[in-house]
Amino acid sequence: MVMPRYFTLEEANKTLDVIRPWMDDIQQIRNEILKHQPETWSVIEKSAGNGGNPALSRMVTKFDRLDELLHRILATGAEVKDINTGLLDFLALRNGQPVYLCWKYGEGKIEYWHEIEAGFAGRQPIEDF
Repeated sequence: MVMPRYFTLEEANKTLDVIRPWMDDIQQIRNEILKHQPETWSVIEKSAGNGGNPALSRMVTKFDRLDELLHRILATGAEVKDINTGLLDFLALRNGQPVYLCWKYGEGKIEYWHEIEAGFAGRQPIEDF
């Protein structure tokens, strides 16, 4: 059994510095996929019977890159909670109890934490950590 990694606030923010450019890429890929979603479905339907399509190949490349980036982030110990909003959690200890240090894409550094069960809606200012 793998022991969970607990981050200090400093460690989580340093890890976030590494992750942030990957999250930039993820958001860009996400936006491109969503932008091309209607045409992609028709391409998938047509290519299923005729041996492929260049547009579909480009989208597959984007999905492969997205998968690679997500695995890089997970390898740091961070947890990806929502790709659409760019929500990440870092497991930490507060008074001996597991909690999450919480970061959302667009925020500078980690400014919030929440109880494990509380989720995003239960975020509290890091000053209370």
